[in-house]
Amino acid sequence: MKTFLTARWENLIMANYAIEPSILLPFLPKGVELDFYQGRTYVSLVGFLFKNSSILGIPIPFLGTFEEINLRFYVKRKTTEGYQRGVVFINETVPYKPVAWLANKLYKEHYIAIPTKHSMQFGDRIKEIEYQWKTNRNWNRISVSAGMENREMERGSLEEFIFEHYYGYTKISESRTQEYRIHHPRWLVNDVVEYDIQCDFLSMYGPAFSHLSDNVPSSVILAEGSDISVDWKRIDI
Repeated sequence: MKTFLTARWENLIMANYAIEPSILLPFLPKGVELDFYQGRTYVSLVGFLFKNSSILGIPIPFLGTFEEINLRFYVKRKTTEGYQRGVVFINETVPYKPVAWLANKLYKEHYIAIPTKHSMQFGDRIKEIEYQWKTNRNWNRISVSAGMENREMERGSLEEFIFEHYYGYTKISESRTQEYRIHHPRWLVNDVVEYDIQCDFLSMYGPAFSHLSDNVPSSVILAEGSDISVDWKRIDI
């Protein structure tokens, strides 16, 4: 069986923060190195809608559509064929405990299950997308107002750097890393007009990222998304 997961990812909000590389080094898996864009490293706070999920070709009843919020950073791995560019997740948040348990059990991921919700409104020219998640009795949120018209990502841009990473790397231990492949087409983006971020980074992601609560992101991007698949095979590196 080649494919483990198929789904549709829609309306991905990415709030991207420049961050000191030294903050990321303790989370860096063995065998990969930090990926830089114009001399800077980034973390992204991500919210999106995870729809129509199937595992090994079997639809997930009642739990196949949900919000996901995650914090990730960007890495690359040198191979004989050049660099493979990927992401490392600090944390992935979903509303359903069985989904989090399955991901953590099978692949040693970093999922937690807490209440989440979303809202989407589509007008003639503007769409409004919001994701919320609850910690310590408070609702966090990431939301955007963006144009309905989509466009291609600009070559060499920060938005291309953020989205064009097609591998995932999981730190199993200090000496073991697993690599997996994510498949999706190059996404179209919508120009963001306004955004609002209210996130308790300390509670969600720990002291290393607490300063982001007071920081302004370098960019906020909205991608329309697509169908995706994740390979069953994972390799140790």
